[in-house]
Amino acid sequence: SSVSGLLSGEWDLIYASDDITRSSPFFWAFRRAFPDNSDQIFGITDAIPEPIKMVGPATQEIDLDSSSRGTFVSRVKVATLGGVATSIMTTRATIMGAEGVDGLRLKVETTKPEESTILKKLGPLGELISSNSQPFPSGEALEKVAPGSSEIVMVTTYLDEGLRVTRNKDRSDDDVFVWVRVGEFSGGNTASL
Repeated sequence: SSVSGLLSGEWDLIYASDDITRSSPFFWAFRRAFPDNSDQIFGITDAIPEPIKMVGPATQEIDLDSSSRGTFVSRVKVATLGGVATSIMTTRATIMGAEGVDGLRLKVETTKPEESTILKKLGPLGELISSNSQPFPSGEALEKVAPGSSEIVMVTTYLDEGLRVTRNKDRSDDDVFVWVRVGEFSGGNTASL
């Protein structure tokens, strides 16, 4: 469909109404698994000041077929201790299909830190560890806490060739994420309230 053609591609986050990490579907699923505690947990991690914790940029890679099924990869750079230790927190999800006229149902599968600067400093040993470490089965773990929590709905409220506005269906009044297609207006800077 034309929507799947427009959604497919790589996107850079340029605005987040919440912490940049919340652009990842892992955190949407985490909220579903821990509805009574997630805001308290996020409050603790969000309160860690720069330069101890720095977040961003965030990207998403969407690969949809004509039946609105496919793959979804979320990457968020996280740096600690003034950038001494950085990694790209990568969440992979399966796009299970369309949900209504403007939503996609995603099933969170795995989460893994990639491109770790600590492992890179270890040279060949670090490469060996990185290439052999399995991603954490975050979707499976969340399902054990609350069945159905690994499935979330990403609602797209605006979409054209270069700009996309998405929301978490569970928090559509609160969360807004604005993305630009890589190569359109990308600059790597993200605004967050």
